[in-house]
Amino acid sequence: MLFYHNIDRFLRHREGLKILTYVTLMILCSSLHIQEAKAQSKFTTLQILPSHDNPRNSEGDFITRKDGSILFIYTRFTGQSASDFAGSDLVSRISHDRGKTWSSEDRMVVKNEGEMNTMSVSLLRLASGKIALFYLRKNSLGDCRPHLRISSDEGESWSEPVVCINDQVGYYVLNNNRVIQLASGRLLMPVALHTSNFNPNATLHELEKSFNSYGKIYCYFSDDEGKTWTRSERVSIPDSIIAQEPGVVELVDGSVLMYIRTNAGTQYFSKSTHRGERWTPANPSSLVSPLSPASIVRLPNSLHLLAVWNHNTQTDPALRGRRTPLTLAVSPDNGTTWKGMMDIETDPKGSYCYTGIHFTSDHILLNYFDWHTRGVYVVRIPFQEIHNYD
Repeated sequence: MLFYHNIDRFLRHREGLKILTYVTLMILCSSLHIQEAKAQSKFTTLQILPSHDNPRNSEGDFITRKDGSILFIYTRFTGQSASDFAGSDLVSRISHDRGKTWSSEDRMVVKNEGEMNTMSVSLLRLASGKIALFYLRKNSLGDCRPHLRISSDEGESWSEPVVCINDQVGYYVLNNNRVIQLASGRLLMPVALHTSNFNPNATLHELEKSFNSYGKIYCYFSDDEGKTWTRSERVSIPDSIIAQEPGVVELVDGSVLMYIRTNAGTQYFSKSTHRGERWTPANPSSLVSPLSPASIVRLPNSLHLLAVWNHNTQTDPALRGRRTPLTLAVSPDNGTTWKGMMDIETDPKGSYCYTGIHFTSDHILLNYFDWHTRGVYVVRIPFQEIHNYD
């Protein structure tokens, strides 16, 4: 009875009531935050949401180190803006249990080197055994180029950066998780070159409005582990189509498939039988898609391809262009048809993109960005969940 008497006295006091109301609201907000977290994919093992002076976390990639741990490097934006032209660094997390759990604190990998930002990570185990770290150094709408650092100690330290494209300065988009190494050892780096008319003193908002969305698609290649690069022939695609953010995957027969983000309602495909030097004209694929990037890799020890993209088939104009759902599917015929579609994220408010794909012995690891929450997520999917996987 004494307990209830004291509670009654507390509530009668105005300050006590204000404190209790505040605490109740805090608990409620905390509960809602937890529910929002639980609303993510059932496979989620890591979510890194924005925080104070950290308005966005996005494009990243994985690499498995020789001790079995997995290094995850992603783009952490700083300041108050989440714009693609705002400031950002590259930071890392580590998993020691094949992606089940992750370290809780960021470790700085590359402090912002650009006049705008440093972003969009590709990690690659080179034939020499070293780890390559590719990223964009963004200075302006006239200078955004991939840079390369090399690690000989499993990502503990990195060499000084080397610019990969020096034949023509320009704004080159290289997505995260995009650089590949062919069976021959050749490196392929697919890029979109955007030429914009811009005012160097423009605000972030003005820069976004002046950006030329129509990209020219190329693939740079290197036969000396990234020391020198050569530009391929331009990939032919109709001038009326917005072409952006290409990716490449080596097929079993040694040819290379390129996939391209477009505004034509599908991903476009091109093919090279010349190790990335020359390409067939790009044509629509069966991957129905809004203007958003896809990611395609070959499943380990398999003929099948794995795609992750926004399989948005909505006919409602208000929903048709959204980057949701985030879907996974498998192709047994080099991308002609896709089977076993599985939605990873389905929130109609979500905007899921910039996926990085990595494999452990028995799981698929994906990282992706959600524009709705402005957070980066990691999911871990057992192979047996993937239908039509052989």
